[in-house]
Amino acid sequence: MTAPKNMSTTFSVALVNETATAELMADLALLVGPGDVITLTGDLGAGKTAAARAMIRYLAGDEALEVPSPTFTLVQGYELPPFTVLHADLYRVEDESELEEIGLSPLPEATLILIEWPERAPSAMPEDRIDMALTHRPALGSTARAAEITGYGKSAAQVARLKALRGFLDASGYIDAARRRMDGDASSRSYARLIRDDGIVILMNFPQRADGAAMYNGKSYSAAVHLAENVKPFVAIDQGLRAAGLSAPAIHHSDLDHGFLITEDFGGEGVIEGDPPRPIVERYEAATDVLAVLHGKTLPDTLPLGGQSYAIPVFDAEALLIEIGLMPEWYLPDRNAPLSEAARADFFAMWRELLQKPLAAPRTWIIRDYHSPNLIWLADRAGIARVGVIDFQDAVLGPQSYDVVSLLQDARVDVPESLELTLLSRYIKARRAEDASFDPAGFAELYAIMSAQRNTRLLGTFARLNRRDGKPHYLRHQPRIWTYLQRSLAHPALSRLHDWYLAHVPPPQS
Repeated sequence: MTAPKNMSTTFSVALVNETATAELMADLALLVGPGDVITLTGDLGAGKTAAARAMIRYLAGDEALEVPSPTFTLVQGYELPPFTVLHADLYRVEDESELEEIGLSPLPEATLILIEWPERAPSAMPEDRIDMALTHRPALGSTARAAEITGYGKSAAQVARLKALRGFLDASGYIDAARRRMDGDASSRSYARLIRDDGIVILMNFPQRADGAAMYNGKSYSAAVHLAENVKPFVAIDQGLRAAGLSAPAIHHSDLDHGFLITEDFGGEGVIEGDPPRPIVERYEAATDVLAVLHGKTLPDTLPLGGQSYAIPVFDAEALLIEIGLMPEWYLPDRNAPLSEAARADFFAMWRELLQKPLAAPRTWIIRDYHSPNLIWLADRAGIARVGVIDFQDAVLGPQSYDVVSLLQDARVDVPESLELTLLSRYIKARRAEDASFDPAGFAELYAIMSAQRNTRLLGTFARLNRRDGKPHYLRHQPRIWTYLQRSLAHPALSRLHDWYLAHVPPPQS
């Protein structure tokens, strides 16, 4: 729903020093992104540049980054890890027509824009914006300031969320903690490390997922494929994994209504090494063992959640086919390879037939993105507890082979085929040791089918992230996905599908 143009939300914050200002700007940085505009108003020396500098340094992850005042350059740009930031100072602007000369009319898209002295060009300011009015507060000390933050239009919701976040941090005892930005993922979630004398924890910002257009049988994409709409599935699955003996982060504080969590920090020791990155065999072995143990358990379909319950969605045929459909929807147009109606119908008919076996197979919890970016090595723990799992909010019920594929055909790391087969054999051996009825050949077929399903989806997903979301760096993974796809299509059960792909799907650009 579009916010009314005249909607606004305001709240005020007392800032006793520049550290408090930096903490406020870090909190705001967690909630904004490309396309947002923040205006900074106040008298000379009120702290506008200090506030902008604090946000830029937080987003850069560099407290010593040189961030000069743009008083004389008027505009200064920064290519920062999450996105581009423009810092403008309009104090010397005498006429709004000058904005075009300095690249601020129209305002650049896909950029976070910080504007000091916006009152010099009032009619050029967008209706949707956040304004931070800074004033001296000498009664609180020479460095004290007060910030009145107002969100206009759609930005009103961001300011309301900032107020809720500050209240959550205060109630949790972390309002004065130092903040350190963490890299995010392909979602709208964002993260920060909170640092106090007694240790480090992670702040998760998990906003309610926008529904999106009802393009898939009357549902948005996220609803149709059972992606988590809010933080509640994360909390429920987290508790379930911990109860099953896996290392998921302990949740110390939560605000389920607003989607804020403070969790255990597993650190940054991963399961890969080198440049280009490659699997650390011992750690991939342990991650494989985690799945074998998990899949050997009888797991509930419903989990407790704050006095209520959470039913884990089933990875049904509709969801699987919609995911597969991302390839002809997004990838093939990029490769200039449109499908005829007959070819498209044949594609989905083959997939409906292939999916019958995995849909009929015993169900387990599918963590869904069980691969290197989401696995943390915990060397001080033992056995399967050495593998920390941090991304599982989209968990569904489905075939056991899916997460094995996610790990052994890592979308972001080249897993040599020899290592893939060794680890697949390790998984099968562990399952057979616990269950003599476990069928290796049947599992290998399900593994091939779910590999083809997942990698077909990823070709489309990465094309969509590039074209729709402006994230071209995902395209570099497509050749790897293609390699994995060729491995799975070589299975005899997929021979018809192999021939169809050969005729209709060109390889990605390398």
